[in-house]
Formats: sequence, C-alpha cells, structure tokens
Amino acid sequence: MRVDIITLFPSMFKSPFEETIIKRAQQNGLIEIHLHNLRDFTTDRHRTVDDVPFGGGAGMVMKVEPIYKAISHIKAEVGEKARVILLSPQGKTFSQKLAFQLVKEKNLILICGRYEGVDERVREYLVDEEISIGDYVLSGGEIAAMVIVDAVVRLLPGAVGDERSIRENSFYRGLLDYPQYTRPAKFLNWEVPEVLRSGNHQKIREWRKRKMLEKTLLRRPDLLEKTKLTSEERKLLEEIKRQIQK
Repeated sequence: MRVDIITLFPSMFKSPFEETIIKRAQQNGLIEIHLHNLRDFTTDRHRTVDDVPFGGGAGMVMKVEPIYKAISHIKAEVGEKARVILLSPQGKTFSQKLAFQLVKEKNLILICGRYEGVDERVREYLVDEEISIGDYVLSGGEIAAMVIVDAVVRLLPGAVGDERSIRENSFYRGLLDYPQYTRPAKFLNWEVPEVLRSGNHQKIREWRKRKMLEKTLLRRPDLLEKTKLTSEERKLLEEIKRQIQK
C-alpha cells in the first residue's frame, strides 16, 4: 500500500511515522508513506499557496493550482488510480468501518487542509471524498492524516504481531472492548474478577461477551443500533437491560 500526503508542514509527520507499528510496517514493506510539501508545486518566488477569498471574508483560502499540480504529480508517479481524500471538518466522520474500506485501496492521496479551507474547485473536481475525524476544528489536516494512517496501518496483514488484538479491539464489530486486566491479581483492595483467574475459557468468553454488550449499552448505546448482533447476543442484551433497570 502507498499513501501520499500533501501538506504545508511535512516535518510534523517525522516523529509519529518513525515510531512503533507505522515504523515497522514501513520497514517490512507493508506500506510506503510519501510526504509532499505543497509549496514545491508553486511557481512564484514567494511560493504562495493561499489567497484572499472572492467576495471578501476573514482568513485565507488554499489555492487550487498547487493542489492540482501536486495530485497530478503523484498520480503520474504512481501510474495507477489513487483514491484522493481531502481532510476537512465538512467531511464524513472517520470510523473503523471506513478504515476497513481504505485499507483495501492500493494508493491513497491525503490532502491536509489549512487556513479557512480550500478553493471549492478542489472539492468539486479533484477529490473523491472528504473525511473528518470529529465535530471540532483543528489548525489543519495533518493530525487527521496521522489518525487515518495509524488506523489503516493497523489493519494491514502482518502490521500487528498478534492479529487477535485487532479482532478484539473496540469497534472491530461495532462494539466497545471488554475490560482488560493484568498482574497483580490484587492491588490495594482492587481485585481482578475471579472468572478471569479461573482458567475456564468458556466462562471467560461468556463473561467478555457480556461485558462488551454491557459497556456498549452504558457508554455508547448508539453503536448497538448499527451493529448486527446474533440472536444469542440480542437475548443476552435484553437480559443485561433488565438487570440494569432493577
């Protein structure tokens, strides 16, 4: 997989992409990450990437020309179709489901917005979709790009040592993860649930399934409306609801 990131601040990515899973994925050839400074695609001596908005208004708007040149350069270099994504507060909200879709792509181009946004012609003619990582405003799309790359890299086969950790993560099936504990079994007066120390794997699986449903119901009930539960899970969920109501 190859990811190209168009940004005004490529140095922001140095540390996050040179650590842990992303670093190993690059070293093992699972992913190539290319950073492109948008100013390299300007033609004036000031390397101008923004201008005042037509019609007036506060702030500056990122120009269409350098973004167009950057995308064209990357596509010529890749030689294949790439999925072009603009990182913007106006985009669809990023989710684990969307991460699973993106990991199937061979080439991704991420455009990091800045200032008051980008020339609307970028949205209309140059990108395939817009993605937001939440309903808030950041200084730019760089951090959003890091979030998306991290989420996608974890899904690449071989990126994570024990792939069970991916399957059991929160949101893998649309549910929150079950509680996790490690040694010591007792700290102060806080004890690890006895079932997890029992060695009975069937009971442990049942406990974890119950806790996943319980935690999701209490913290993110909206997720249950979107998740396809088995008949056994639906029955268990109704039982949990009755217990909570008592």
